[in-house]
Amino acid sequence: MQRVAFLGLGGMGTAMARNLNKAGFPLVVYNRTPAKAEALVAEGIQRAETPREAVREAEVIISMVGNDQASQQIWLGNDGALAGAQHGAVLIECSTLSLAWVRELAELAATHDLAFLDAPVTGSKPAAEARQIGLFVGGDMAAMQQVQPALAAMSQFQSYMGVSGAGTKMKLVINLIIGLHAEALAEGLNLAEQAGLDMEQVMPLLANGGVGSPVVKMKVGPMIQRQYQPLFALRWLHKDLTYALRFADELNLPMPALATAREVYRLAGNLGLDEADFSAVIEVLRQSRMNIDRP
Repeated sequence: MQRVAFLGLGGMGTAMARNLNKAGFPLVVYNRTPAKAEALVAEGIQRAETPREAVREAEVIISMVGNDQASQQIWLGNDGALAGAQHGAVLIECSTLSLAWVRELAELAATHDLAFLDAPVTGSKPAAEARQIGLFVGGDMAAMQQVQPALAAMSQFQSYMGVSGAGTKMKLVINLIIGLHAEALAEGLNLAEQAGLDMEQVMPLLANGGVGSPVVKMKVGPMIQRQYQPLFALRWLHKDLTYALRFADELNLPMPALATAREVYRLAGNLGLDEADFSAVIEVLRQSRMNIDRP
């Protein structure tokens, strides 16, 4: 089987690496915080000290980190993965990143004569653990076919979107809509609370009625019950909305609802909710209501 290097062991990355290991792929992992690799090391997986060391013999190199800056730290520099990747390796960036950085990374890979795929993930940590996430893949189809066994070991489906960057474009569109759905739900629930409606009655009507999208079904309960254990941290959705705005700016497309929603998530972060689930965005509206009610 292909030798795999996996770079980035957050909640999603750890689950994805573990599934590769279960599928029998020879695996080396790296994380900037070594302690996060301890559980995998205890399972017999090899840990490297640097990205360059991790990818030295890898045929497939996968990165799963939080943002552009973290991705750049993984790939660039003397100890970066690009410096150590062997000829013929396929690079797979599974993180949700800005389109500008994905394009630059694809160009850097090409200068090293390496195939590159952007394959951002859709799904949550529990979905990653159950191998039920999906991948939106951009890049060369032949490269995707070359690494298909590894992709299938991590994910339930792999949607080929087209040329390099297409996977990232699709992911930003998806997360844009998720962010807007959650913010709209927060506004509706805040209005229902303020109007004195019975929230136990409101919850199933929203979840099962005409507005009951998957986002609404998943987030209406946590918002009403104020339970924000992070399935997807608010700061990551704020980051993705920011990247989506930059993408829209390239096309000179007006995005008034997105621009407003992004600022609501920023306000939630300023309230100390960055690490909470993004359903906590409703607390911005509740806090605003409390301020208005004060004499």
